[in-house]
Amino acid sequence: MEISFVGKRALVTGAGKGIGRATALTLARCGAKVTAITRSQADLNGLMQECPSIIPVCVDLADWEATEATLQDVGPIDLLVNNAGCSSLQPFLEVTPDQFDRLFNVNVKAVVHVSQVVARGMKARGSGGSIVNVSSQASKCALRDHAMYCATKGALDMLTKVMALELGPHQIRVNSVNPTVVMTEMGRMAWSDPDKANPVLSRVPLGRFAEVDDVVNSVLFLLSDKSNMTNGVTLPVDGGFLAC
Repeated sequence: MEISFVGKRALVTGAGKGIGRATALTLARCGAKVTAITRSQADLNGLMQECPSIIPVCVDLADWEATEATLQDVGPIDLLVNNAGCSSLQPFLEVTPDQFDRLFNVNVKAVVHVSQVVARGMKARGSGGSIVNVSSQASKCALRDHAMYCATKGALDMLTKVMALELGPHQIRVNSVNPTVVMTEMGRMAWSDPDKANPVLSRVPLGRFAEVDDVVNSVLFLLSDKSNMTNGVTLPVDGGFLAC
């Protein structure tokens, strides 16, 4: 099954590294005109060297005013991938207001903001569109020291469903992907210790963590017209972890 995005305009947040970067590059290879957002100019420079056709945008999505001003110049968008996110691990009893605000500002509030701007344009043009939010299996399974991360991803899943409900009549589909541990460069470093990795791996029937392409392929499917009747779904990409 081949997927083409020729003639489509895509916006990917958190496109500097990992899943976001791979998604932006793959969308471009599939013919989309891609705008990539990240807060690191160095990451954008590297992305542009690899794919000069990508339109770079440098902004911190936690800054509502700066994001609002920046998005006005992005132009019409058909496909949106809300991938930007952050994590901060601490025991529940040690969570601070700053940590709470930082995670909710990036993982939830920024998704609301970017999606509002993009979806208003989709609605005004009457052309529909597709939005994919990158969530996590942490939205569905409690993880020690991940109170705020789990909470933000749980909020993102329900936001996805409400967006699907309200935007569906305008032919705007909204879904999420919910990966297990993903073997990005950071993921390989964080889960290289067998004592840490093996207890989680033992709960994955396929016996491995996800590769970046596993997630990207799911994102592309949900963006494409191959999933025209898929709306409001939170799709696990977890090798069966949540089935156990």
